[in-house]
Amino acid sequence: MTVLGIETSCDETGVAIYTGRDGLLAHQLYSQVELHAEYGGVVPELASRDHVRKLVPLIRATLGQAGLKGADIGGIAYTAGPGLAGALLSGAAVARSLAWTWQVPAVEVHHMEGHLLAPMLEEEPPEFPFVALLVSGGHTLLVRVEGVGNYELLGESLDDAAGEAFDKTAKMLGLGYPGGPAVAARAASGDPARFTFPRPMTDRPGLDFSFSGLKTYALTTMQRESAGLREDQLETLKNDIARAFEDAVVDTLTIKCRRAIRESGVKTLVLAGGVAANQHLREKMNQMMSAEGGNAFYPRLDFCTDNGAMIAYAGWQRLRAGESVGLAFQARPRWSLMELHVP
Repeated sequence: MTVLGIETSCDETGVAIYTGRDGLLAHQLYSQVELHAEYGGVVPELASRDHVRKLVPLIRATLGQAGLKGADIGGIAYTAGPGLAGALLSGAAVARSLAWTWQVPAVEVHHMEGHLLAPMLEEEPPEFPFVALLVSGGHTLLVRVEGVGNYELLGESLDDAAGEAFDKTAKMLGLGYPGGPAVAARAASGDPARFTFPRPMTDRPGLDFSFSGLKTYALTTMQRESAGLREDQLETLKNDIARAFEDAVVDTLTIKCRRAIRESGVKTLVLAGGVAANQHLREKMNQMMSAEGGNAFYPRLDFCTDNGAMIAYAGWQRLRAGESVGLAFQARPRWSLMELHVP
């Protein structure tokens, strides 16, 4: 089956085509980063409108890239949640309209299941079972994965997600948007020995996370240390705080993943989501898994952020199992990964 995947959960418009025989045939992505940068974060109404403008041209471009026509598509997969309601509805409306026009089945895809399965698009995909760290701007989850749709929640963030904490810290330091890459870029020039930030919730049992206090720690450090500094000294301070913040987040995630690996007995770790693109995090996870006698797997950098390829693949898995939805469609801004079933 040849599946068209559509992703519009937040501020990226992603379209891709996947087939079980030939794999990923084509994918297109449009990012709204420049649109939202002046506001320091995503403006939901602007995001929805931009999806409406960009989605049909991207679908045409993706079909052209694959050398296909609408008649060649056998099914359509679209992100139904979680995400921004208006953005989700933009993609759902187009997906269901095309499915009706082409007389093919359509299926809802959970955004986080798409991220979780993104490493399956690589030449050397992980084998089940594995432990997955899904870490993005809106979610930080540790999940045991026995197979597609067979998920057990091991831990989650009790407040800010890791990516959200990166964005908020970058905004407080005046580093720009998006926050993750901005903090990582400044951290590369920071002094790792100047500040030591807490590693939240690592001194107690369990696999849950908390990053809200860490963000506040960065703010109070900036306020305490910045008085009377010259401009060049202020920039150095921002670099050092960015380094301390990144080190704390990376160490916290690594400690929790090591704990999950040991408690589960599973020697395969998957990292997915936007924060999984962080090179410092990848280095730490690789070192940790090597010491534990296991392996870490990641999507390629293009597929760490939101994209249509992961939606096309996840949808292909469910469509080939016979799943589909009717003409009515809905957005699910809040949708637990644990509500999914084995297709």
